Amino acid sequence: MSFLEDFRANLESLPNILRRKYALLRDLDKSLQGIQQQNEQRCEQEIEEIKRGLKSGNAMPDSSLVRFSDEALDEQKHAIRIADEKVALAVQAYDLVDAHVQQLDQYLKKFDEELRRERDSGASTVSPAPTLDSNIKSGKSGESGRGGRKKTRLAAAGTTAANPSMDLDLPVDPNEPTYCFCNQVSFGEMVACDNPDCKIEWFHFSCVGLKEQPKGKWYCADCSGMQKRRKGK
Repeated sequence: MSFLEDFRANLESLPNILRRKYALLRDLDKSLQGIQQQNEQRCEQEIEEIKRGLKSGNAMPDSSLVRFSDEALDEQKHAIRIADEKVALAVQAYDLVDAHVQQLDQYLKKFDEELRRERDSGASTVSPAPTLDSNIKSGKSGESGRGGRKKTRLAAAGTTAANPSMDLDLPVDPNEPTYCFCNQVSFGEMVACDNPDCKIEWFHFSCVGLKEQPKGKWYCADCSGMQKRRKGK
């Protein structure tokens, strides 16, 4: 039986065990209340009798008669024993739940260790993901047959920017390629010009006034102006 199956088996019996202990606690509490009420009435009666004895002169303040009866003392001792039993039951219930919590903590720790080992072993066998630069290069080398389809991409996570001209405080790799009219590194979502001879090719959405992927062919301002001049001739 695995650790998890063993834990589930023990956990299934926990509610019934706690239910029995709590039921016994309620019974002890009722008995304790009854004995306390009975003892309070008995002590009140005996106190009144002692007062009357003192007033009549039949008893002196230091007399052996100025004391509770054995019955009253026995009831008080009985009440203390019941209270101790209630405390013991409450401690047992707490220890039982605490043992299951510790057992669950051990299982979660083992489970986390197994996941970490699987993740480490998987990382050692999986080839590294292509870098951002390799994605750009592969896109450029295979663009001879783009056929006017739009290409959009997202920059590496954690480098998004709303304003292309903003000064980033993050250190920039001097070897990282730059793009767009702003001549900055890749960030946010970008679009490719459909002119296969475009000198820049990739542009930031915010730099070219785009909010979503354009429909149909899209050309940057330089390539669009060049096409207009050719048509004018």
